[in-house]
Amino acid sequence: MFGSARAVGPGATPPLLLERLIMHRLLGTSLVMAAMATISLAQGPGPGPVTIPVPPENPITVSKVRLGKALFWDEQLSSTRTTACGTCHIPAAGGSDPRTADPAFFSTNPGPDGVFGTADDVQGSPGVPRSSADGKYVSDSIYDLDVQVTGRKTPPSLNAASTLRLFWDGRAEGPFNDAVTGELLISFGAALENQALGPPAADAEMAHEGRDWTDILVRLQGVQPLALAAEVPTDLETWIAGRNYPQLFDEVFGDDELTSGRVAMAIATYERTLISDQTPDDEYRNGNTAALTLLEEQGRNLFYGFIGCAFCHTGIWYSDDQFHYLGVRPSGEDPGRFAINGNVNDISAVRTPGLRNIALRGPYFSNGSADTLEDVIAFYNRGGDFDAPNKHPLMQPLGLSQQDQDALVAYLRNGLTDPRVVLEQAPFDRVLLYSEEPALAPQTYGAATTGSGGFDPRLVCYEPPALGNPNFTVAIDDALGGARAVLMIATGDRPGGVPFRGTTSYLQMSGARRRIVPVGLLQGAGAGGGYGSVTLALPEGVAYDGLELYAQWFMRDPGAAGGVSASEAMRFTLY
Repeated sequence: MFGSARAVGPGATPPLLLERLIMHRLLGTSLVMAAMATISLAQGPGPGPVTIPVPPENPITVSKVRLGKALFWDEQLSSTRTTACGTCHIPAAGGSDPRTADPAFFSTNPGPDGVFGTADDVQGSPGVPRSSADGKYVSDSIYDLDVQVTGRKTPPSLNAASTLRLFWDGRAEGPFNDAVTGELLISFGAALENQALGPPAADAEMAHEGRDWTDILVRLQGVQPLALAAEVPTDLETWIAGRNYPQLFDEVFGDDELTSGRVAMAIATYERTLISDQTPDDEYRNGNTAALTLLEEQGRNLFYGFIGCAFCHTGIWYSDDQFHYLGVRPSGEDPGRFAINGNVNDISAVRTPGLRNIALRGPYFSNGSADTLEDVIAFYNRGGDFDAPNKHPLMQPLGLSQQDQDALVAYLRNGLTDPRVVLEQAPFDRVLLYSEEPALAPQTYGAATTGSGGFDPRLVCYEPPALGNPNFTVAIDDALGGARAVLMIATGDRPGGVPFRGTTSYLQMSGARRRIVPVGLLQGAGAGGGYGSVTLALPEGVAYDGLELYAQWFMRDPGAAGGVSASEAMRFTLY
């Protein structure tokens, strides 16, 4: 019945949930037992324990969980060193992507028509800019040099071990083969392993053009685990103990060979520990009738009653693990499961998502089209928005009163949230990502010197100025196509700017060390259509730690005052 919900971050926690978090009894669960033990939850309103399936070819061990956790949260797994698996799967957001609901982030995919601002737009997850294997950025027909956005809302990673099929269309399922050798590693039940192979090699999410798992493994061979992260959980940091990935793989797998299969199996093992099973509704199922308020209990009765929510959102995971078309989007706008199995009954059908921690996930549905839980309930109350021959027969107007709708929202918002998830307590603890530390990122300042056609050239830089980063990419966009351009870097700046060959420079031109990096002629054509980039190998060693540098682009441009246009300036500190 429901998609994924709006993120509730610190300061936005519903008052009732916040009160319950303060008073809730938090029970500790070991990492391994969370995935292996019987979970004492009921099947629907009655009793019936279940277990989490684990492929026998990929048994859970403590060291494998820790290796998977390191890999899951390591931004170095992406081509730009800016995106980890965990970037789109934050525990406090219910294992989904809080950026999708945050207006500070651009998270819109234009949908099938390729035009922003139309009805088929999708709220997805920001990934990486389009780039080539050498790290230089490539202008994209939709996103230019900006980061690309996924074509569907990110499903949650929490409790993903409960299903045999992952992604909205269920394409990750069944047996598991090594992505490089093709060797069969798991014969059945490897949805998590197959899912883990996808994003690191996907252009929009973590990869450059043509990137494959051979490239990814070469990267992992040469980096220090979690080198860009802060606040690494103590047990994980103690286990890593300064070792590199080959040494960690040696402990986990018996030798130091890095393979795509081993990477995926480690990540999947970690994800099998992310089991959220301590909600007020779980207490209620287990006999504590005071665990839900009267309004929440009314909502629960409606949920399991005549309106049919539990027909699809069944069992302890609140999902039948099937695929349905509900009328969220026009039929065919997203092929859904049909793209996987070719069954016309599955056109635009997507997998029923589980509802645990639904209040933390946002926004809702596979396209992120509903902002709030209230919007979702209203959608079901009117029987959906679009029709098709394969629309689920239960998608009919429900005639719910406002009281009914409020009760359902209360049950979903407060009754299905695990307080350990909100507070990111073990096993949901994590690192602090580079992308979450704005102070470490390069900062632009000053103003551009306008070029031809009235366009202001724009400096673009996403990557961490980390010591030893061999591909620190700095790009220029919105300049004159075909113009000759240079990137100038200096150890000092002039905050107010000084005249420089007809433009304004924010770099210190005397008394400071300078480097001129020519890029040649910019790609693209016409005013505002020019772009280019350079990749810099940043120095290594503690002697450079804390070194502050400044950069600015300059272009020969006959349409600019004085014949030279320039970008704004950038300051960045090596760390």
